[in-house]
Amino acid sequence: MSLLTAEEKDTAELPKTTHGVDAKGRRITQIVVIAGFVLIAAMLFLLIISAPVEDPARIALGPASLNNFFLWLGGLHPLVQIPAVLLAFGLVVAIVLVLIEFAPRPGRGYFVMRLVACLVIPVLALMLLRPFSNAVLYVVAIALLSGALLFFADYRSRQGAGYLFQLVLFMAPAAIMLLLGLIYPAVSTFVKSFFDKTGDQFVGLENYIWVFTNPVGTWSVVNTLIWALLAPTISVAFGLAYAVFIDRARGEKVLKVLVFMPVAISFVGAGIIWKFMYDYRQGDQIGLLNAIVTLFGGDPVSWLAVKPLINTFMLLIVFIWTQTGFAMVILSAAIKAVPAEQLEAAELDGTNAWQRFWNVTVPGIRSSLIVVLTTITIMSLKVYDIVAVMTGGRDDTTVLGFEMVNQQQRFQSYGHSSALAVVLFIFVLPLIIYNARSLAKQREIR
Repeated sequence: MSLLTAEEKDTAELPKTTHGVDAKGRRITQIVVIAGFVLIAAMLFLLIISAPVEDPARIALGPASLNNFFLWLGGLHPLVQIPAVLLAFGLVVAIVLVLIEFAPRPGRGYFVMRLVACLVIPVLALMLLRPFSNAVLYVVAIALLSGALLFFADYRSRQGAGYLFQLVLFMAPAAIMLLLGLIYPAVSTFVKSFFDKTGDQFVGLENYIWVFTNPVGTWSVVNTLIWALLAPTISVAFGLAYAVFIDRARGEKVLKVLVFMPVAISFVGAGIIWKFMYDYRQGDQIGLLNAIVTLFGGDPVSWLAVKPLINTFMLLIVFIWTQTGFAMVILSAAIKAVPAEQLEAAELDGTNAWQRFWNVTVPGIRSSLIVVLTTITIMSLKVYDIVAVMTGGRDDTTVLGFEMVNQQQRFQSYGHSSALAVVLFIFVLPLIIYNARSLAKQREIR
């Protein structure tokens, strides 16, 4: 009896209906799929560069279109709108579940069901968006070709007919949401950052030059870097100190609740609270800080207007106040997870409390420290509410997140707003990459 290799065993276990098992079949599949994607890309390019038609009409499948559906929905009574949306959503989910359950089964009827679904669903989905009349041929061709490629790749799948079809149906809702809600806006923002405020004229890098040379753009970058450096560092330092000392105190639960309470307050609420704390006026003081200043004979100070940087630090205090409790809770749980045997062994070696903390506890909570630091850093990079509520970006307190919205809503400058968004994304990107690599290493260790 001959011994089979692992690859031969895998091949032998595949069902007889499987296609593309041999090397030649896989190569043919790869060539066809690549050629199909190239053809789709070519049609998309032709669609983009095709000569525009003045006031082209939109094509719809009779009265059926997403636009008409939402218009009809808007005319209903508010109490009827929710059941109507749930019914439409349930119908779509039911169709997807039926296709997932029945279409992947073997048999001629299910084969036809998969073929029809692959060709009809993309066309219906794109036609419901009511494409312009000069784009209908391209839209239908792209939809049919995409469905045909899916059916072909599924038919020749090593796992058997219906496997890839089922996989795509499972992933399609999340993929569509990511495409429409994340990828398309990101690409569109990047493209708009090279155009003027109206989005019509190409200006190259002028918007980025404005970010780093105009006082408003420069201060938004400088303040964002200050927030990203100081906010997580101070929040984690205080949170770690609270976690260490409160764990050894009486009434630990009560003290932790008191420290954690600011986390439950929104940034808008925290901004309003601290704006009263910093309140500046002549005469009787309602702001705690100026009340203390005047108590000792000083003059009241307009803390949110003192520049440079003093007012930014005052805003930072609000953010740190809201995030210290979050850092404390995570790090406290991590400290409790440090094995007691390691601390006892270090104590037997004659180390003091500080040495045990620095050489045993901190290395034991390293992963939690990284998570808290990166989380708070990302939150500080995209802060908006505190600046908007307390200063409105005045007196050089603006940050990238606030100025990005301000340039678009107040000045209608989409070019500057997009450039600020891209710069903010560049600041966040290293943290995302670092977190992704850390997660990958942890999975390898596990």
